[in-house]
Amino acid sequence: MSHIHETAIVSSDATLGEGVSIWHHTVVRENVKIGDNCVIGGNVYLDEGVVIGNNVKIQNNACIYRKAVIEDGVFIGPGAMIINDKVPRAVTPDGKLKDASEWECGTVTVKRGAAIGAGSIILPDITIGERAMVGAGAVVTKDVADKMLVVGNPAKEHGNAPDAS
Repeated sequence: MSHIHETAIVSSDATLGEGVSIWHHTVVRENVKIGDNCVIGGNVYLDEGVVIGNNVKIQNNACIYRKAVIEDGVFIGPGAMIINDKVPRAVTPDGKLKDASEWECGTVTVKRGAAIGAGSIILPDITIGERAMVGAGAVVTKDVADKMLVVGNPAKEHGNAPDAS
């Protein structure tokens, strides 16, 4: 049985699996797909079309933007950001407010069993490998290999991820 907190905003066009918990003030946009047995913490933002696998935990205040794919068994720490725009601008060079057709949306894939630490930022067009770990506060600017630990800004390899077996 699923639990959706009364303050959460969940689009009627979102698809939720069995046993999903969505907590306080969370926003789940159109065409989001959430698998079975996921826990979505408070004040999380899931942008249009985000795909989340089974048994995923997303902690409070995380933001996951359009075109992200989160595979099974992933952990996303508090305040983590998975973004989709390498060149964010509010206006065009001539000062007009940009609309959706005037930006290129990148993708992020977080593979099975990976962990994204608290406060991390994952830039667009990145793949985080299976059972990889992104340390708290890291800024990921390039792909992370399977079972690799990355830390820092920019994130650099720091050996194998703990418990990456």
